[in-house]
Amino acid sequence: MPFDDDATLRKILKEAKTIAVVGASEKPWRDSKNIAEFLIREGYDVIPVNPKYETVLGRTCYPDLQSVPQRVDIVDVFRNPEHLDEIVKGAIETKAKTMWLQLGVVNEEAAWKAEEAGIQVVMDRCILVDHRRLM
Repeated sequence: MPFDDDATLRKILKEAKTIAVVGASEKPWRDSKNIAEFLIREGYDVIPVNPKYETVLGRTCYPDLQSVPQRVDIVDVFRNPEHLDEIVKGAIETKAKTMWLQLGVVNEEAAWKAEEAGIQVVMDRCILVDHRRLM
């Protein structure tokens, strides 16, 4: 069952240091760009993940989670739900702690697979909205 209680969300946000933004974009109208910028300003080490870019926000952009050279605390997902199986696979292989599925990103089966592998799942919530509200 995905986490949505305030105490758990606050703990996830407080303990996280590294956030991989899957679906990161350089396009200014994309939420993934604006939220990644916000997370950087809040002090997180943000790692863009998108095979379409070499860099995003001046940072190396990786084609997938498996290519990220360090451990990730939160995998923040801005992709359509049908792409979650591959993203969950990457999160499991890289031993991510939490998957945060942005608003509209809902896939119960993928969330169940992640949870079975020991990954916390936050689903259909905006990390920026919750961070502003809780932190």
